Amino acid sequence: MIKNMKQHILIQLFKVTFLALFIGCLQVNGFAQTNIKVEGIVISKIDKLPIPGVSIIIKGTSKGTVTDFNGKFQLAVDSTGITLEAMYIGYKSVDYKLNNFNKIHIELEEDTESLEEVIVVAYGGRSKGRRSKKMSTSSVISIGSNNSVNTESYAEVSENTFHKVTKKPLSTFSVDVDRASYSNVRRNLNNGNLPPKDAVRIEEMINYFDYSYPQPITEVPFSINHELSLCPWNEENLLLKIGLQGVKMERDELPSSNIVFLIDVSGSMSNQNKLPLLKSSFKMLLNNLNEKDRVAIVVYAGSSGLKLPSTKCSNKAKIIEALDNLEAGGSTAGGEGLKLAYKVAKQNFIKKGNNRIILATDGDFNVGVSSNEAMEELITERRDEGIAISVLGFGMGNYQDDKMEIIADKGNGNYAYIDNLQEAQKVLVKEFGGTLMTIAKDVKFQLEFNPKFVAKYRLIGYENRLLEDEDFDDDKKDAGEIGAGHSVTALYEIVPVIKKTRNMSELKYQSTELTEYAKNSNDLLTLKLRYKQPTKSKSNLIETVVKSNYKPLSETTTDFKFTASIAEFGMLLRNSEFKGSSSWDTVIQLAKEGRGTDEEGYRSEMIRLLKVAKSLDVKYENK
Repeated sequence: MIKNMKQHILIQLFKVTFLALFIGCLQVNGFAQTNIKVEGIVISKIDKLPIPGVSIIIKGTSKGTVTDFNGKFQLAVDSTGITLEAMYIGYKSVDYKLNNFNKIHIELEEDTESLEEVIVVAYGGRSKGRRSKKMSTSSVISIGSNNSVNTESYAEVSENTFHKVTKKPLSTFSVDVDRASYSNVRRNLNNGNLPPKDAVRIEEMINYFDYSYPQPITEVPFSINHELSLCPWNEENLLLKIGLQGVKMERDELPSSNIVFLIDVSGSMSNQNKLPLLKSSFKMLLNNLNEKDRVAIVVYAGSSGLKLPSTKCSNKAKIIEALDNLEAGGSTAGGEGLKLAYKVAKQNFIKKGNNRIILATDGDFNVGVSSNEAMEELITERRDEGIAISVLGFGMGNYQDDKMEIIADKGNGNYAYIDNLQEAQKVLVKEFGGTLMTIAKDVKFQLEFNPKFVAKYRLIGYENRLLEDEDFDDDKKDAGEIGAGHSVTALYEIVPVIKKTRNMSELKYQSTELTEYAKNSNDLLTLKLRYKQPTKSKSNLIETVVKSNYKPLSETTTDFKFTASIAEFGMLLRNSEFKGSSSWDTVIQLAKEGRGTDEEGYRSEMIRLLKVAKSLDVKYENK
C-alpha cells in the first residue's frame, strides 16, 4: 500500500512538471487559443502569498497555462461549465468549476504528507553531514525501481572568514551579476531536495533580485548606494549593504545585435527540461529582437555544425524553423562548437554593436576540449576580439555548473540557469538589455576600513571573485561586467572596535597607531570603484566614504531587510559557521518584513521556498 502511494506521488510529480513544460511550449508557439479569456490568481491558503508556477489545466484536456511570479494567470476557454484543475508540488490539487467569467480566485492548501513522501522516495533520505568535494558534487537518486547517478558538479566554495583590520585593512573583489545559483537552488527545492552546499553562492542569490536603487544622475553608468544597520543574526555586529544600479536603456536605444546561438544537442539534452525548454526560451528572446538584429545557430554533439547562417530577424520564421528542427543525440564536442561559434560571430561582426554568443547547455562537455583549464584558455584568447559569451544552463542530473561559470566569467558575459519558462521570461524578456548589453567592464571594488571603528570584517559571498589588493589598480586584470539595468549588491558583516579581543598584546615590530585623519573622522570606510567603458582599455576611478552612523534594523529599508534575509537563507542552506542566531523562522519573518510591494512576486516566491527548505531541513536532520 505504501509502495503504491509513493508511486502515485511520483506520477503526480512528473505529471505536473511535464504539463507545465508542455503548456508553456503551447503558449510560446501560439497554440491553445480559443474564444473567451478568463483571469485569475492562485495564493497559499495559509499566508495568502501568491504561488508562481502553478499548472492551471482545463480538466480532461491538455489545454492550460501556468501562473506567473505574481500568482496570476490568463486562460482562453470556449464557454462556462468547464472545470479547471490547479496543481503544484507540495500543495493539494484543487478543482474549480467555471460558472462565470469573473476573476478567478484559487487558494491552495499545503500537502505536507505528499511532500514528505516525495522527499523519501526520490532522494532516499539525507544524512546530517554536508557534502563538499572540490569541483564535484554527486549523489545517487532513486526513482521508482531504477537507480541513476547524479553527476552534477560545482566548484568548491570556501566561505570568506573575518579579517582583522590592523592586519588586512583592504578588501578587494570583482563584481558579479550572475544569478544562476538562485534559480538552481529553486530547482532543487522544488524537486524536494536541499541543494548541494557548493551550489549555493550567496552573492548570486542576492543579485537575482531587483532593488529600488536610484538611476545614475551623472555620466557614470551606475549609481552607488549604501546602508548600515545592526546584523540580524548577530546584533553585536553591523551589516553593511553596498549597491550599484546600472543605467537602464530602452530597447530602441540598444545597438544592433549580432548573436550566435550555440546550442548543445547532445544526447544528454533530450529531456523535456533541456532542449524543448531551450527552444521555447530562445523563441521568447527572438520576439524581443529588432529587424536590424541578426541570429545564427551553431550546434554541437558528436560534431559541431552551422545549422543557420547569420539571418536578419526580419525573417524570424526561418530562425524559428531552424530551432524547431533541432534534435538531441550523440556525445558532446563542446570545444569545437565554441570555435565555430566564434568564427561565425567574427564573420558577421558589427562595429559598435552587440556581438555575442549565447551558449545553451547542461554543461556536459565530454568530448574535445573537456578540462576546465583548457576551456578557460579558449575563452580568454577570444574575448579581446569584442565578442562576449553568455551562458544559459538547463537541466538536472548531469548539470555542470563549474564549467559554465568559467565560460561566462572569462568570456565577459553573464550566466543564468533556466529552470522553467518563467525564468526564461525574466532573463530574456524582462532583463533583455542587461542580458545582452554591457555598460561597464572590469568593475572592481576596494574597501579600506577605518580601524578606529572596525575591528574585523567579512565579505559575504563573492568567494570566487576575490582579487589581490594590487589587482585593483592593474588595468590588465580581468574583472566583472555590468549590463544595462543590472544591479549589484554586496554585504559585509562588521565587528565594531568595542568587541576587540581582550588582553591584545602590543606588536613588537610594527605600530598600530591611527593616523590623525582616522582619529578625527567619522568614516567607517572608504569605498573605491574602478570600471572601464565597454570599448576602452583604461579604467575610471570613483571614490566615496561611508560614515559610521547606523540605523536600527526596524528603521532600515525593505531592500535592506530582504537582502539580509537572502544572506541568512544562503548561510542556512550551507550550514555556515557564520550563521549566528539564524533560524528558518527568523529568516522567514525577516523576508516577510522585506517583501515590500513585490509587484512581480519574486520575493513572495522566495518566502515560499524558505518554507520548503525549512520542511526539508527538519526532515533530513531527523533522519
